[in-house]
Amino acid sequence: MDHPHEFPSLSTSAGRLEAGLLRDLVTLAEAAEQADGNPPFSDQTWVELRTTDDPDRVHTVTAWLDHQDGREGELAGAAVAISPAPDAGPEATGTLELVVHPNCRAQGVATALARGVQDRPGRPVPLNAWAHGNHAAAARLAEQFGYAPVRELLRLRLTHQDPFAALPLPEGVTIRSFVPGTDDAAWLETNAAAFASHPEQGSLDQTDLDARKAEPWFDPAGFLVAEDADGTMLGFHWTKIHAGVEGHPPLGEVYSVGIVPAAQGRGLGRALTVAGIRHLQQQGVEAVMLYVDADNTPAVELYRKLGFVRWDTDVMYAPGA
Repeated sequence: MDHPHEFPSLSTSAGRLEAGLLRDLVTLAEAAEQADGNPPFSDQTWVELRTTDDPDRVHTVTAWLDHQDGREGELAGAAVAISPAPDAGPEATGTLELVVHPNCRAQGVATALARGVQDRPGRPVPLNAWAHGNHAAAARLAEQFGYAPVRELLRLRLTHQDPFAALPLPEGVTIRSFVPGTDDAAWLETNAAAFASHPEQGSLDQTDLDARKAEPWFDPAGFLVAEDADGTMLGFHWTKIHAGVEGHPPLGEVYSVGIVPAAQGRGLGRALTVAGIRHLQQQGVEAVMLYVDADNTPAVELYRKLGFVRWDTDVMYAPGA
């Protein structure tokens, strides 16, 4: 794909993507991740693209070269705008993620996509844009459209191979693996309580959980839950293993760690974190990564004490900030 003199034509899709376009978008995202070292779309964006029927909530703008009726050309780039749910309140903002094929960059594709998002149908909703890896081109695009950084999400990495020793649990607390179906409702309640103030994680619902359980990487053995003596779920550590590509080994991830407020301050978060890392090490992964908000000082300090170091940064930009 190398068309330096062609300007892309744009198409807009609303709601969930049809299968062919979804496959094209996956291929585009894989090419970008291989070039950049960062996935251009979050897991939640993929969930929305696969499951959301509401045409007012999800808009996908695609840029095509040799464009014919929106599907015969080559996919040069895409932008996905996700509006908040209707019951989210008047102050809620949406999210925007944008990607351009590595062979089509510096040709105006990103600018065209950003303008296409501005012209999308439906009611105007403020969009906060994620720049995964915060590459210089993304920062320039944000500035061009009047966006400024408002949030930093650190990507930390643990590469040493020394096995972790298990940490003691609070009295009466045990850890076991998640049981799909049986534990769904309790986990959703626990997750909502643990992330009540988190802009993405705390709002996950059954559809979001089901979509993740359907992913090829999902392994209930690596989805650890902590419960009290009476069976009440107190917290969890959901791990993930990214399959190795292009000769690279698999990569483990501390996908999500949450503790309900009533169980915090007892060392459970650290014990659960270590339990999940031990599970990943036992699966033979050579490195473990995680995402954490830069301003979450207690979590950042915990991970650094465990040996994690800064690897990369995602930045959220907001309009007129």
